[in-house]
Amino acid sequence: MTLRQYFSIAQRWLWLIILATCIAAGISYFTTSSQPKLYQADAKLLVGQSIQSTNPNSGDLVTSQQLALTYIQIAKTLPVLQRTIDALGIDMAPEALELFTSASIIQGTQIIQVSVVDPNPAQAQALANELGRQLTLAGPAAAEQEQAKRRAFAQVQAEDLQKKIETAQTQITDLNTQVQSTNSAIEIADKQQQITTLQNQVNQWQQTYTALLTFLAPQSPNYLSFLEPASLPTFPIAPNVFQSVLVAAAIGFILALGGVFLVEFLDDRFKSLDEVPQLLQLPTLGSIARIPRADQKLITSLPPRSPVAESYRILRTNIQFSGVDHPAKSILVTSPGPGEGKSVTSANLAIVMAQAGLRTILIDADLHKPALHRMFGVTNDVGLTNGLIASANVESFVRQTKFENLRLITTGTVPPNPTEILGSERMRTFLQDLKADSDIIIFDTPPCLPLADSAVLARQVDGVILVLDVPQVRRQAAVRAKESLEKVGGHIFGTVLNRINPRELGYAYQYSYSTNQRERIKRDLTIGTDPKILLQRIRALVRH
Repeated sequence: MTLRQYFSIAQRWLWLIILATCIAAGISYFTTSSQPKLYQADAKLLVGQSIQSTNPNSGDLVTSQQLALTYIQIAKTLPVLQRTIDALGIDMAPEALELFTSASIIQGTQIIQVSVVDPNPAQAQALANELGRQLTLAGPAAAEQEQAKRRAFAQVQAEDLQKKIETAQTQITDLNTQVQSTNSAIEIADKQQQITTLQNQVNQWQQTYTALLTFLAPQSPNYLSFLEPASLPTFPIAPNVFQSVLVAAAIGFILALGGVFLVEFLDDRFKSLDEVPQLLQLPTLGSIARIPRADQKLITSLPPRSPVAESYRILRTNIQFSGVDHPAKSILVTSPGPGEGKSVTSANLAIVMAQAGLRTILIDADLHKPALHRMFGVTNDVGLTNGLIASANVESFVRQTKFENLRLITTGTVPPNPTEILGSERMRTFLQDLKADSDIIIFDTPPCLPLADSAVLARQVDGVILVLDVPQVRRQAAVRAKESLEKVGGHIFGTVLNRINPRELGYAYQYSYSTNQRERIKRDLTIGTDPKILLQRIRALVRH
């Protein structure tokens, strides 16, 4: 199958693809819109204290990242979740909170992000912050509450020592200045003694101050603190209506497109007019559009000339050109199955043959379901079977029609053994007698697949025309019909593609149809046709 055929299939089923896409998108929109909106609050925690150090240890950084993974698992434990719920006084099971809680480490950092999703944005914020607080309490910070007091005391002592050291160093500087400015040995000795005493005191204070700074300095990487509390979320994270509708529309489109191609793959019917001659290796003698009205079956006899009637005239011309060296005097018209339009084709072909001046005899050889007598408005009391059984004069069973040069032989009484009658020697003699009194004989026969009548007659006529209802006939049925006729020695002139969509026949059909319709409307306006009928014809012209 070519790319053009794929596009043709998609174009033919475009309405279904669009409908499926719209339905999927619509269902997704209404379903998504009815769902409650969810908000997410994020709190960030820092593991370790190395960020506060001027010279952080790489080992502490690695340890902090490993500890962060541990804290992430602790955050989703039921005891921590339960304490979070109890602290806020929320009526919720910890298992339910676990479903809407997540914790993750920000890649390449010591930062843990705790996230909580909730329909209430304020509750999401409160849960995220409280869960972060409970997580910090689960670390060593809780055990350091007593030590925090000591740290506070040490901080005060360190600040006091810093002031004392600064004051003493100022005094030492002043004493050194005084020593340099005096000439008294006693006074110099006294000043030197004071400087030594102060220097010893400063040295002691500095040792104590260094010890206090060491105590206050952050040393342990196993320390968890709030870096950024959760803020109140203002925009919902779900449901994403646009994304959901887009995904649903894409899924609907893909499923519809796949279903269309699957149906086309399983469908054994012809997809285009070009497939028929390629598959059957038979020429296409004519392409006939669907007759618009049931009461216009003999459309070739109706004025003015319609595009369908012109198609039958083209069929006549092609048949005549197919037998230039040996003109066909007898033609059999059949189809693979019933209801494909073979009787209508036989009748209209006979009419256009007669209109061309050929002495034409149309024979209804469908002894199972005769139809030609109803089309031409005659009785079916006597006909072909009566002439074959009674061996009477041929002329006594041939009926004149209202069309010049066209005569009709109906089926007559339906026999119990039609195949044997059609294949009898009397049928051959009957056919020879008719040929002597006509230019062309057209047989309308039963479908060739379910019945053998067509195959029996195919050996006695000059050629066979296979009528195919292209929109409905199966490929295998058409192939088997051709093979069944060729097996018995039938010479198939070609095929007639029946009931085709006028759009597939191209510009010429549309132009002819429009021109004929305009001429008919002008004539109706002149003779004063019923306004309702005139309006119908104008609407038909607009549709085309």
